[in-house]
Amino acid sequence: MTKNIGSLDRILRIVVGVALIAATVTGTIGVWGWIGVVPLATALMGWCPPYAILGFNTCSTKQK
Repeated sequence: MTKNIGSLDRILRIVVGVALIAATVTGTIGVWGWIGVVPLATALMGWCPPYAILGFNTCSTKQK
């Protein structure tokens, strides 16, 4: 798995994931907020399966 998530994309995924999980834990939203685990996990791995399938890459890699 090569990384396909860039810095800004990663930060946004972490913020959204943590916000959804926090809102679920505090009872602000329902159980569907646990879906925040998905963007959080992809941000921590640096790899997004849909990006790989669709050929997207927000990671700025140096090409030789």
